[in-house]
Amino acid sequence: MSGQNQQPSIEQQYPSQIVASFHKNDEIELRELIKALWAGKWLIFVATILFAAASMFFALNSQEWWSSNATIGRAQAQDISAYRQQVKQFQPVFDIDQEDGTVLVSRELDSLVDTVVLFERFVDAFNSSNNKREFLDSSEEFQQFKENIGSELSDEERIRATRVLYSEWFGRILAKAGGPDSKMTSYDISFESTTSESSYLLLINYIKTIKAKVHQDALNNLEAMVSAKRDELSQQKKILETQAKNRLLVEADKARYALSIANAAGVTSPIQTNGNRELFGIDMGSKALAAKIEALSSVKNLSVVEPRLQQINAKLQMLNTLKVDRSVDFQTFRFLDNVEQPITRDKPKRALIVVLGTLLGGMLGVAIVLMRFAFRRA
Repeated sequence: MSGQNQQPSIEQQYPSQIVASFHKNDEIELRELIKALWAGKWLIFVATILFAAASMFFALNSQEWWSSNATIGRAQAQDISAYRQQVKQFQPVFDIDQEDGTVLVSRELDSLVDTVVLFERFVDAFNSSNNKREFLDSSEEFQQFKENIGSELSDEERIRATRVLYSEWFGRILAKAGGPDSKMTSYDISFESTTSESSYLLLINYIKTIKAKVHQDALNNLEAMVSAKRDELSQQKKILETQAKNRLLVEADKARYALSIANAAGVTSPIQTNGNRELFGIDMGSKALAAKIEALSSVKNLSVVEPRLQQINAKLQMLNTLKVDRSVDFQTFRFLDNVEQPITRDKPKRALIVVLGTLLGGMLGVAIVLMRFAFRRA
């Protein structure tokens, strides 16, 4: 019994001895590791200083980029009042005159003065790559970047580099919705350039360029719709005139046949017949029929036969009188936040670059010391 009681106590001592041995080994390795790091402190220090200096040099010599920003929203009714007057002066031409004398108001011109549509066109024009390219080609600052493309490159490489340059600058001119629920309500517009002043001036000038383009497009759209309406009315006039002339010819021919029949029947004065269903009615008498033929042949004003020609002629005359005033001033957007010169740059983040460079240098120095320590032990 005593032997059995002693055996477990001996076995219980082995794990505690093994654990103590592990702790002792860990303490020795940690102590050696600390000694190795201390011995290589100058290497770590030098690596940290070198990387800090290199990151500082890189941060100080990197190209600066500044962004000017503004927030725009839809124009109000007062902003487009002058343009609305230009559009609505043509409203009577587009209205539809019905047979019962009432007028059906047309909605064709409504889209031209819709503030949502006008604002959307400004945003689309602002983000248009063609408009960006055209503006950048007139920018001296961009031309300097373009001229710096290596002349030693082949033609194909130079074309590719130029495309990349344009693509990069396209991304620096941006109009984006202010939030997920603010589409077509407010947009943030920005222009990124190499200096605070240039980004401000470029954004101001680009807004002026796009504003003028959208302004001209709005007037062009109005003139296009008016021109299309004029062509439509001219075609309607030709059709109605042809129909009126044909009707006169048909009525004159019918009167001539009726006159021949009346002369043959000896009917010279009006008589009473059974009805008006006869193809060639002779109830008017030959004298009246002869006068009718003469009257039909002398008709010059076709509106007598086709009253709708009066409405069309009046509309065409109005179109010839009214003109689109291209000097009219109006706004397709309004500023919610005006353009201001930036006070902080976008790139480079110098403090962040120096901190990351310093940390990288310290980590590299520690890694080198640890690798040397591992090789020595091996």
